Amino acid sequence: MFTGLIQALGSVKALGGDRFAIEIAGHSVAQVMHDLALGDSVAVDGVCLTVESILEQGFIATASPETLKRTILGEAVSRSQWVNIETSLRVGSKIGGHFVSGHVDTIGAFEKAVQTAQAWELWFTSAKAYQDTWDANIAPCLVSKGSIAVNGISLTVAECDRLGQWFKVAVIPHTYAETNLAYLKPGSLVNLEGDILAKYVQRFVSYQRDQKAPDIGLDFLQEHGYV
Repeated sequence: MFTGLIQALGSVKALGGDRFAIEIAGHSVAQVMHDLALGDSVAVDGVCLTVESILEQGFIATASPETLKRTILGEAVSRSQWVNIETSLRVGSKIGGHFVSGHVDTIGAFEKAVQTAQAWELWFTSAKAYQDTWDANIAPCLVSKGSIAVNGISLTVAECDRLGQWFKVAVIPHTYAETNLAYLKPGSLVNLEGDILAKYVQRFVSYQRDQKAPDIGLDFLQEHGYV
């Protein structure tokens, strides 16, 4: 479990097959590495990975075929992209973002960024190849002032369309500068995870809607003690 508050940027190097080396960059190495242990969970661009080996400034992890299929982890390698790093939530830690599971729901596309006097406004849309998973997993969870994780970053939806095919977020300068949002270009793909609380509500509502209403007649009433 994570909070969506990014601790560092890093790079991903393919080691062959489904194994990757994640190297922590810059001044945040100590913050990530000081108590990192084998078996720990680390979110890499919002993808929950398990630490298998510890390096001097990073770690090695294995990604399942399903993870590689549903995320942009492979894209980060091929395009030498910076990735966002967050270690798992500890009991008693501050929760400044929202509950992020590290299980990516779909891949979206960055559309544009507009700088305002006090923030950056960023727009995201569905990626064509992932429209089905967007419609099933992201669109039902998009609500103004609700939460969403973009590349593992906890963000608040500032605006979205009625059908949930795009959304806008407002990002403060610190978040923009300290994450890989600053490196996105129009068309860049991003990992998206909907709010887990919204998922449960959506599932409950859809389950109730799909249930067949009972045929309320004399037999039904007698069975339930009304006649």
